[in-house]
This record gives sequence, structure tokens and C-alpha cells, in this order.
Amino acid sequence: MTDYRDLNRANWDDRASAHAASPGYAVDRFAADPAYLSEVVRFDQPLLGDIAGLRGVHLQCHIGTDTVSLARLGATMTGLDFSAKSLDEARRIAALAGVDVSFVQSDVYDAVAAVGDGYDLVYTGIGALCWLPDVKRWAATVSALLKPGGRLFIREGHPVLWGLDYDRDDDVIALAYPYFEMQEGLVFDEGGTYVDTDVEFEHNKTVEWNHGIGEIVTAVLEAGMTLTGLVEHTSVPWEALENGRMRDIGNGEYQLADRPERLPHSYTLQAVKSPV
Repeated sequence: MTDYRDLNRANWDDRASAHAASPGYAVDRFAADPAYLSEVVRFDQPLLGDIAGLRGVHLQCHIGTDTVSLARLGATMTGLDFSAKSLDEARRIAALAGVDVSFVQSDVYDAVAAVGDGYDLVYTGIGALCWLPDVKRWAATVSALLKPGGRLFIREGHPVLWGLDYDRDDDVIALAYPYFEMQEGLVFDEGGTYVDTDVEFEHNKTVEWNHGIGEIVTAVLEAGMTLTGLVEHTSVPWEALENGRMRDIGNGEYQLADRPERLPHSYTLQAVKSPV
């Protein structure tokens, strides 16, 4: 049986160059403007606060635009991802941006062995946890990466959003997939990607998991961290539901076109590792 990591890695390797070439990632802006930050990190800034001087690691960093943005805010950043081709793009983008970032290839569960520990900040962005089968193991990894008093910051798609049927062509918002973590992942076989591109991809099969908010919070607490913030948002940084059911509200954010208050679109969770 093919390992889920091999399937997912092939999918991300296949899409890395198309993502880097797409307008959505705005690589040209990083090269042209030394103050430019990704739209994702700009959204995070009010809750993220001042990170200047912090030593941080960005888990599942993909092509590194958010990692570069965090470095531009003054943190000393390491980006970690399991996709070699994504990291090739990340290194190229960091060089274009004139930013010193270290990028390391590793599965997220092996992060401590790959990049060490003692970090002030662990950052994880949108679309990361759905690729991991065990959120408790993820939280334990985060805790092991952090020094006492170090901080976790994650903004992620809401598990209610991940549970929706994205392919409906009517006005119904239907929960079709598990909200809670299941032992067996959901297997999808879908072409295309979440950015505008004409590229046709070869590797389209993925394995994904959802994790409920309660499961995530419990995992963080059991890993020796103290929750310091949990905010649910009425927007998400991609057009998650098609067929005109979402509207562009600017700055890379989308929300339900009709009564967006019905749906938790994304959330920001923050926690601090407890002192020894």
C-alpha cells in the first residue's frame, strides 16, 4: 500500500512551480518591493504582533512566501516542508527577496531531528493540518520544538469548512465529510489546484484528515502548552466554495456571499509552552 506521505508529496511536488508562477503568490512583488509581505501574514499581523528578534520555524512552509514575510518582520526563520520541489521554489523566492531563510526538507513529525529545538516561535499557516493523520503527535512535535515560554501561532481553515461538500451547484451548505479526526484518511483524486493556472498535473491523488477544534485544543494542552488565544474568523484566504457562493472581500480573503456569519471560515490559535 502506498504511504500517504508519498501520495501527498508527489501532489505537492507536481504543483510547486505552478504555484510559484501564479499571481496568487505574487513572487514578483517579493522581488520588487523589500517591504512586501504575503497577504496571509498581513492578515496575521494584528494577532501575531512584534516578532522581531525571535527564532522561529515555519512548519509545512510550501514555497516559503509566508516564511520570507516572517523574516521580513525581523524573525530569524527556518522553513520546513516535505516537498523538495516546493523548497527549491522557496529558496529561489528567498534569494529574489534578498532574505536569509534556512529551508529544510523533512516530514513535520520528524521536525525536531531535522531542525533542532529551542525555538521562540512555531508558525503554521492555512492548509497544513489536513495533511496530518494525528493532531496529538503534531502538538507534541510543536511542544518539543519550542523552548519554555515559546509560542505557537497557527491560522488554519476551520474544521467545519473542511467538512463541507465543495462541489454542490445549489445554495445548500452541506456537511459531507467528517468533522472529527478519523483513523483512515479521506482519499481524493482531483486535478487542478487552488491557484489560477493552465498547467495539467500528473499526480492528483491525496489523503487528508480533518481535526475538530476540541481535538486540536486538547492536543495542545496535553502537549504541555497553555492556550492564550482562539479566534474564529468569517473569512479564509482562498475561494473555498465555488459557483458564486463566496465573495472576494479584498486582501486575499473570501467569505460566504450569503450570510457569512453562518460559517466559521478559519481560526487563529495561539499557545505558549509552559515553563519547566
